Amino acid sequence: MAVIPLNAARRESLGKGGARKSRAAGMIPAVLYGHGEDPVAVSVGAREFDVALRQHRGGNPIVNLAVSGQEYTALIRDVQYDPLTHHVLHLDFQHISLTETIEVRVPVRLVGLPIGVKDGGGILETILRDLEVRCLPTAIPPSIDVDVSHLGIGDSVHVRDAKVPDVTILTDGDATVATVVPPTVMEEKAPEEAVAEAAATEPEVIAKGKKEEEGEAAEGAEKKAGDKDAAKEKGKK
Repeated sequence: MAVIPLNAARRESLGKGGARKSRAAGMIPAVLYGHGEDPVAVSVGAREFDVALRQHRGGNPIVNLAVSGQEYTALIRDVQYDPLTHHVLHLDFQHISLTETIEVRVPVRLVGLPIGVKDGGGILETILRDLEVRCLPTAIPPSIDVDVSHLGIGDSVHVRDAKVPDVTILTDGDATVATVVPPTVMEEKAPEEAVAEAAATEPEVIAKGKKEEEGEAAEGAEKKAGDKDAAKEKGKK
């Protein structure tokens, strides 16, 4: 991995007010920490930062940060963006040594078209988008490539299947990176099935109606018979 040269200046005005002043002057407020040293508030030119990082591919860029005549090898640990303008709001630089291993997260890149997608209409689902690794700063890969072309429907690829030279993967080897699932398409019923269901349901409704009508007729007959009996009893009296 190439080390990117970048200039920075010490930042005297701290806090939110100082950060706003830096941004108004075309600078990005930042902090440099690590190696057991006290954090140092710095700022870098927004334009210079954009040009310096434009050619970098992947995450975890390493810079040679020149601050007031002193140079620091640093890893860009965090970049905060404005959600509306996408301008960089703040940077975190971690002072590192190129001869000491560090732990970072590296993005996963799925390679190939799964046979379960191509031939079976399945859907490729990404479960893990990055993996935690330990390595020398210069050995950090821009991404970890994982081949998924051999996956059929129901198959998965796991962390243990990823192999990266000079890199120790710390993420659990049994964790799933990606899987191919069956297509989620609702099946439409054939016309014959719909007709059969309608035919099976209709007689029940008719039968129910007939039973209700028969019940009402019986109740009416019983009422009439009761009225006649009552009239007879009254005549006898």
